Amino acid sequence: MASSTTIDILRISQTYKAFRNNQCVLYFVTESISNICQLIIYFVIYVLITLNDIDPGNSTLFWCKFRAMMIALCTVISFSTICFSACDQYLSTNLQFNIRKLSTTKLAQILIFTAIVISILHAIPFAIFLEIRASLCRVFNPIMSQYLSFFYYPILSGLLPIFIASLFSILAYHNVRRIVRRIVRRRLDRQLTAMVLVRVITFVILTLPYAIQRMYTYLAKVDQSNLFLLAINTLVAGIISSFFNLNYAVSFYIFIASSSRFRRQVKHILLKNCWRRLKQRFSCNENQIHPNMPTQLVDSGIELQ
Repeated sequence: MASSTTIDILRISQTYKAFRNNQCVLYFVTESISNICQLIIYFVIYVLITLNDIDPGNSTLFWCKFRAMMIALCTVISFSTICFSACDQYLSTNLQFNIRKLSTTKLAQILIFTAIVISILHAIPFAIFLEIRASLCRVFNPIMSQYLSFFYYPILSGLLPIFIASLFSILAYHNVRRIVRRIVRRRLDRQLTAMVLVRVITFVILTLPYAIQRMYTYLAKVDQSNLFLLAINTLVAGIISSFFNLNYAVSFYIFIASSSRFRRQVKHILLKNCWRRLKQRFSCNENQIHPNMPTQLVDSGIELQ
């Protein structure tokens, strides 16, 4: 029994090392951090609106600029890492060694650093051009408005990452089908490929309707005087935006569903590590309290029976 437990612990520790040393996991971690920051911003926005019954972003210039910067920053980083992970799977599954050796941790670090720098530079114009007029936080500069309407929303946060991620995922899928006939891949590599492909499919499903709806809104020029059509457009936009925002919360569940090794590691961390530490902490507190209880009662003048 003890030997089998030791073997399981060694196997899990080896899995941890394999995951930590894999460049694709570095993309996953970066995306997760960006998604957490994005969810925190959205949570704070909704909490402030609920508490104040109004949007503070329409009255406080700092919050108007800061939230827009953070949302743009996290969106570009998150979508970039999805594209990078799909490209990495194409490189790592390629049959040509010269292409396959390009998939390295060093390249992943360079790409992530570049994406972060570009995202920060890209978010700066939001702080410059966002203004509050008539209790409304928005961009009034015509050039920046054109950029947001015709490039940022439909292309940069829509069609472009969809195209890149889909293209390299399809190429990686074809590589995997050819590899299966020739060599046996490690189980970890197979599961990482499955995780990336499922993530990209979910990303396309959640993002494509948002990009189409954004292009329709800006190109069709919905008549503001037609209240019925405007209400329908607002309702559809709200539903599609809600599904689009699932991109920032769905990765964990996708990885749980698509990788048995990831499920085992999550179970090990939650049940074996976290639960064990909680039990040890509570047991230590009980051991410190109970031995002193009779003395405390006697000192207080209460007779024990």
